[in-house]
Amino acid sequence: MNSFVPPKPLKTAVLFVVFNRPDTTEVVFEAIRKAKPPRLYVAADGPRPHKEGEAEKSRITREIATRVDWDCELKTRFLDDNVGCGIGPSSAFDWFFSHEEEGIILEDDCLPDQSFFWYCEELLEKYRHDTRIMHITGSNFQNGWKRDSDYSYYFSTYPHEWGWASWRRAWKLFDYGVSKYPEIVEKGYLDGYYTSKLEQKYRLSKIANTYGKDNVNWWDYQWNFTVHINSGLAIVPNVNLIENIGFGEGATHTLSTKDKRAENKSGTIEVPLKHPPFVIRDVKSDERYFKNLMNRMVTRKIYGLIGIDGFDARG
Repeated sequence: MNSFVPPKPLKTAVLFVVFNRPDTTEVVFEAIRKAKPPRLYVAADGPRPHKEGEAEKSRITREIATRVDWDCELKTRFLDDNVGCGIGPSSAFDWFFSHEEEGIILEDDCLPDQSFFWYCEELLEKYRHDTRIMHITGSNFQNGWKRDSDYSYYFSTYPHEWGWASWRRAWKLFDYGVSKYPEIVEKGYLDGYYTSKLEQKYRLSKIANTYGKDNVNWWDYQWNFTVHINSGLAIVPNVNLIENIGFGEGATHTLSTKDKRAENKSGTIEVPLKHPPFVIRDVKSDERYFKNLMNRMVTRKIYGLIGIDGFDARG
């Protein structure tokens, strides 16, 4: 049983991004409700007209996500039309940070441990004016491996998006269309930035598939690119704080229940945090993460060959 005791009432605002999944939305909302943020923002894309029953699922989801019964200021952004899972979330982040200088962001399938909220709050305050830090993630995909157990977190170039926090100062740099991509690549500004030539090829291929497209179904690759071209860092906890409960039917990207990340359960982090007395990218941890990502991609290829579809290896 989780024995985490909040050290103080939460002061930080939370953005909850939902769509058409009442089941997962209810579970994640209960975690938010337990944390009792003083300000809750709820954003939802519009239902797709050609999807039978989606309008009703969206209606129920929105109702669940706004069942605020604690002292809280509630703001909503419910779209009538569907703009997709690229523009939908990223425009919700624009809206959130137009109201808040900093905050915590959860999507409807990202179930946080209670300690996640106070972990984010402590780090948002500590690095508020440190422009090197652009992202705080609650996810850890190291499968229990830790390079350094002396501290609560490490610095990375991977801004994992399953439960995260950031500041207006960082998000304002986001460029959905990755307009700087041609110049950055042509002049070789990212040469040597990644842990290997393979990683560079993989990362930049995602941006190449994004550049010049009007409405891609992702925003996270653009955010990764934004962090990289601004020499930014993400904070990664040494304990995974987010469990993705959305694998399988109804998911957009995480379709396969055989994805190993579906087994990545959450733990609790001790607060106050143990802060490293330096700000240095942990290259060894990043190398290990990318190796794990490539292993997932190989697994996806094998599953495809034997007829198991829906495996996602995004990273």
